[in-house]
Amino acid sequence: MSLKPVKVGDQNKRWMKRRKDEARLIQPEYHLIASEGTETEPQYFGSIQQIINARYRDRIQLKVEGMGDNTVNLLMKARQYAQNNGVVFKHVWIVYDTDDFPAESIDMVARLCKEYSAQGETIYHAVWSNQCVELWYLLHFMYMDTDIHRLLYWPKLSDCLKSIGEGTYKKNRPDMYEILRPYMDIAIANAKRLDKKNEGRKPSESAPGTKVYELVEMLKPYLSDTQ
Repeated sequence: MSLKPVKVGDQNKRWMKRRKDEARLIQPEYHLIASEGTETEPQYFGSIQQIINARYRDRIQLKVEGMGDNTVNLLMKARQYAQNNGVVFKHVWIVYDTDDFPAESIDMVARLCKEYSAQGETIYHAVWSNQCVELWYLLHFMYMDTDIHRLLYWPKLSDCLKSIGEGTYKKNRPDMYEILRPYMDIAIANAKRLDKKNEGRKPSESAPGTKVYELVEMLKPYLSDTQ
């Protein structure tokens, strides 16, 4: 294969255009995972990022950013990041908790994600958890459709972790993905069951509920131990 630079006169020829098109086709699919939290979610999705980015460098690449902001502000920051990062993100995932934020702000993120997705080639996803991402963790062990305060998830999670010999829950545990990985299918099934129950409701009204399963389910084929 020749390593000589392309002649100026050849740059606009049809065969040269085809070569450029082929180069674009092998670009990986870029995903931005932008989270409200700067510890809990980045730790979990950071583990997924390490696995996928190492195994599938030419097919898919993840970028995980804990942006330290919530609801609409988080979306604005993520959109600005995606537009100025130098790569074209196919998917931007806005990972946020509803906590006690105003219902209008919680629901606006989902609405704006649909609007932004219709405007360009980047698809925006509202990955909310009502009330908190710990619901997603808990769904790996049980189905729960009772709305409880977010602080009550911690002792429940600790009990579940203790039952499998994994100690107690802390928000910044770096090993949560590795611990929960064997129970991923259970969590997805439980989250879908909740989603069906919440059908027709706004995110602010879907308590408990979470869309984290949509992100994990899309990435799941790249996380299989058999691939």
